[in-house]
Amino acid sequence: MVTTKKQRTARKPPVSKSASARKKTSLTRKTQSVTLVTGGTGFLGRHLVSQLTAAGATPVRVLATHRPAWLSEQGIEVIEGSVTSPDDVARASEGASTIYHLAGRVSREKEDAREMYRLHVEGTRVLCEGARAAGTQTIVLASTSGTIAVTEKGDAMPDEMWPPPVDIIARWPYYASKIYQERAALENFSGDGRRLVIMNPSLLLGPGDERLSSTKVVLDFLARKIISIPNGGLNFVDVRDVATAFINAAERGRHGERYLVGAANWSFEKFFGRLERLTKVAAPRFALPSKLATTGASVLDSLYRNWKLAPPVEAAAVEMAEYFWYFNSTKAERELNFTPRDGAETLQDTVAYVRENFLGNEAFA
Repeated sequence: MVTTKKQRTARKPPVSKSASARKKTSLTRKTQSVTLVTGGTGFLGRHLVSQLTAAGATPVRVLATHRPAWLSEQGIEVIEGSVTSPDDVARASEGASTIYHLAGRVSREKEDAREMYRLHVEGTRVLCEGARAAGTQTIVLASTSGTIAVTEKGDAMPDEMWPPPVDIIARWPYYASKIYQERAALENFSGDGRRLVIMNPSLLLGPGDERLSSTKVVLDFLARKIISIPNGGLNFVDVRDVATAFINAAERGRHGERYLVGAANWSFEKFFGRLERLTKVAAPRFALPSKLATTGASVLDSLYRNWKLAPPVEAAAVEMAEYFWYFNSTKAERELNFTPRDGAETLQDTVAYVRENFLGNEAFA
């Protein structure tokens, strides 16, 4: 039998099921929206990624500088890179309808100021530009309550309308960089239906702080490194409740709005007293005058650094503890359904985690 040219042209090779499936999978990957988390390997990031994965609304992708084993175990897509790289951000934000921007660095060291500015301000600008190009609709930005709620006396209860305490926090590079980060985000992600929600949580406590970025104060207490009671007060909140608030913010938060997220406004005397009852470790019994405490810490810090040793206490931390970090979370409770758990539960879980992972199960029991 002779096959004509027309017949040969009309015939097509059969398409295998595997090839068809690959084509469909490729198309799905390009069109299916994802949720991107920058800084997903940090304290808050880990809890946020876990909650997003459990909810299962959209696939979760993480932009991080390294790939920890637990992300692979949960089947999370990881883009290794930095928020300061436009190319890395472009790859990570492709197809992302929502971005949780948590990437950053917490440091009280003045020599880290340039790096924190680069990460927080320049990185946020690069991310916002990449998100606009990718058609992202929502960014939830992790800032800090320290851009709003720091006062010299404990009789004020700031809310989101409180004027930024620039004269106080300008001396601490971390908080100064976070103020500029908020401004960079507001300037670079607006219009065309875009939505930027700024979250301002207080000191994060709870389990899972592998880097001791927030819970070092509890470790220092257990190790009896804190010798006097600071004169100020703090606000703290459970990291698990903050992760939930971030998810609610992506759904309900209003564009350009800030949300203070905290659970307990306690003096340091009350905070250490609660830790003493939980741990049976004696709390400090006296408080030094503010000027004496900060001056002494600065002198000690200088001496240890001169000897090329790590100081037992950070001078900046002592100085900050002389202020009050209290605030009102009513707005987040009303608009984001923020419902923090009792502070005693958070402290108990924090102590249990720190003891098990940094002091040994039986240490200071």
